[in-house]
Amino acid sequence: MIKVIQPGLQTTVQDYGRIGHYEVGMPPSGAMDKYSFLAGNLLVGNKEHAAVLEITYMGPVLEFQQNVTVAITGGEMPPKINNQPVSMWEALAVNAGDVLSFDFIKQGARVYLAVAGGIDVPLIMESRSTYTLCGIGGYEGRALQAGDELKIGNDNEFETAIGTRISEDLIPTFSKSNEIRVIQGLCSYRLTEESKERFYSIDWTVTPEANRVGYRFKGERLKFVERSQPFGAGSNPSNVVDLGYPIGSIQVPDGVEPIALLNDAVTGGGYATICTIISTDLNKMAQIKTNEKVRFIAVDIHEALEIRKKYQVKINQMKQQVLENVGGIKNG
Repeated sequence: MIKVIQPGLQTTVQDYGRIGHYEVGMPPSGAMDKYSFLAGNLLVGNKEHAAVLEITYMGPVLEFQQNVTVAITGGEMPPKINNQPVSMWEALAVNAGDVLSFDFIKQGARVYLAVAGGIDVPLIMESRSTYTLCGIGGYEGRALQAGDELKIGNDNEFETAIGTRISEDLIPTFSKSNEIRVIQGLCSYRLTEESKERFYSIDWTVTPEANRVGYRFKGERLKFVERSQPFGAGSNPSNVVDLGYPIGSIQVPDGVEPIALLNDAVTGGGYATICTIISTDLNKMAQIKTNEKVRFIAVDIHEALEIRKKYQVKINQMKQQVLENVGGIKNG
C-alpha cells in the first residue's frame, strides 16, 4: 500500500490510455508524456502499460507501507526519500515506512512515479487511467486526496537491479521556448494565406488554461477565408460542420487563442482544426508550462514517420539498457 499524506496539485493514476473507444466519445486519457511514462515502467520492470502516478507542477507526499522498487521520470522535480535527495530516471529502493516527497518543479510540467507491480485500481474500458471530467477510472475517478491508500498491483515482468538508470543522452531536456512539429490540416484551408504564414512564424505563449484537456495559446488573431457558411456550421467563420478531433489537433475558435486538444479533450466538434501535433511531440507538449513559448513547425507525413522511427530507436535503446540489468524474469 501507498498512503497519500499530501496529494500535490494534481496527482492522478494513469496508464497508457483508454484506447479504442473514440467512436463513443471517450478520449484515451492516459499518461500525457508517453516517453517518460514508458521509461519509468521499464526501470521498475513493469509491463509497458502498467499504471503509474502522473504528478503535475507540485508533487505529493507519499508514505510506503512495503518494500518496493520505484522510478521517477519526466520533468525535473527533485525527489527526496525521508528528506534525502535521490535521483530521477533511476531504479530506487523504497522500504516500508519511507516517505517520498518532492521539491518545486524546475523544468518541465509533469513527473511520473512508477512502482514495481503498478498501481492497482479497477479496469474501466480496459484501462486504469483517470478521466476526471467524467469521474471514471483511476482512484475513484478523481485526483488523489490526503488519506487515500493505493494498492500495488502485479503488473511487473522482471526485476531490475537497484541503481539501473537511463543514460543521459536518452533523458529529455526541457526549455521555456519550444518547437512543436505539426501536420497541416484538416481545415487549414479555412485560414487566409497570410494568417497561415503567421501561425507558423510567431511565438505563441501558453496561457493559464493549460491542462490535460488542452493548451490555449496567446499570440495574435488569425483570419479566415470569407465564405457562405454551409448548413449546420453556424455563423462564425471558424465554424465547420462537426468533425472528429484527433489528439493533438489544434482548433482556433473565432480566430483567437488556438487550442491544442490533448488526452482528456472532447472527441469532436464544430471548430476548424488547422493542424495536428505529431505523436512524438505530444510528449514535449505535455512538459510545457504556463507562460512558456511555443513555435509550431510544419512537417509532412513522410517527415513525421521518419521522426517516429527515430523515437522508436530511442525506446529500444532504453529497453536494452534496462534489460542489461535484469535480475530475474517473472514466470507467466
